[in-house]
Amino acid sequence: MSISPKVTPIYQTSVFTFEDLNALEAYFEIPGQSYLYSRNGNPNTDELAEEVNQLESGQGAVATSSGMSAILTAMLVYCQSGDHVLCAEEIYGGSAALLTQELTRMGVQVSFVPMGEMYSFGNYVQANTKVLLVETISNPMMTVLDLAKVAEECQKHGVKLVVDNTFASPVITKPLELGAEMVIHSVTKYLSGHSDVTAGVVVAKETADAQRAKQIVVAWGLNLSPFDSWLAARGLKTLKLRIRQHSENALALATYLQNHSKVSEVYYPGLPDHPQHALASAQGKGWFGGMLSFRIKDEVETVNRFMRGLSHIPFAPSLAGVVSSISYPLGTSHRALTEEQRAKLGISTGLIRLSVGIEEAEDLIADLEKALDAI
Repeated sequence: MSISPKVTPIYQTSVFTFEDLNALEAYFEIPGQSYLYSRNGNPNTDELAEEVNQLESGQGAVATSSGMSAILTAMLVYCQSGDHVLCAEEIYGGSAALLTQELTRMGVQVSFVPMGEMYSFGNYVQANTKVLLVETISNPMMTVLDLAKVAEECQKHGVKLVVDNTFASPVITKPLELGAEMVIHSVTKYLSGHSDVTAGVVVAKETADAQRAKQIVVAWGLNLSPFDSWLAARGLKTLKLRIRQHSENALALATYLQNHSKVSEVYYPGLPDHPQHALASAQGKGWFGGMLSFRIKDEVETVNRFMRGLSHIPFAPSLAGVVSSISYPLGTSHRALTEEQRAKLGISTGLIRLSVGIEEAEDLIADLEKALDAI
């Protein structure tokens, strides 16, 4: 009688052993059939990568140590010194900092494209432009891009489209099916889902790009640990259920906030008056995710009173866990931007980002109401 585990064991080892020299040579002759060193590959990291690869309909993927290392890997697949990268103006502040502070040190030029010009960015393209980096749903203003249109523009100019799909997840949108060449995720967020893992993943449309990404991860030491891979793979099993509940709760909270006298604006694609609501409905299969932002009176002390008034929604500089949390883009995710950049994007003192969890929506609304009453 054969016995096999229902759940993949944790291969918590840094190195694998070989019977003899013949076995070692076989490893190099047939890559992927065995393992050598966990930086080069591990059953747990490979399982996570392949599961996300299937979710995104890719041709290969590699797990990385964080969402930031996933972005770096994607850039290194397509760029080298002397090349030029385009990036959407509305993007996670850490991504912008990586491009402008680190990639430029490697001799790569970076330019930012305003969101209103994403479908006709030809004026920003140079002879050495290689990549355009965008987010499916922008952080923190929740702008939704028509990825098929962006992909058409990229193809016109010979530019590779790389999409950060963290806010949407493949449950809502699959960028590779809409023309992207590569998708990255901060697995730390929705894919893992439980705020106990720091991880990333890169998924490619072409096998050769996936293989190059794997080479970069191995060479730069950007690999993910076996245990974190195992935790993230476990989280993936409930992804669809969680995204559905995140979305339902977020719509309920966005609707409540939109009707509150102390809230001036709410940014959530699921609201009928959101500028890209129709696009988000079509591109997102009817779900809109668990992220929203809203604006209250632009005074630091007002924001502080609101935060102190919350009992069950913690203030945390991250997102997408099963437990709701709030964040402050001005002081956390977009702190690295200049004051001028933040003002241009609308990231002001009163802007609050809300990551809606899977708790009872009525309880979350009650907590928000108590905190808004404290203003």
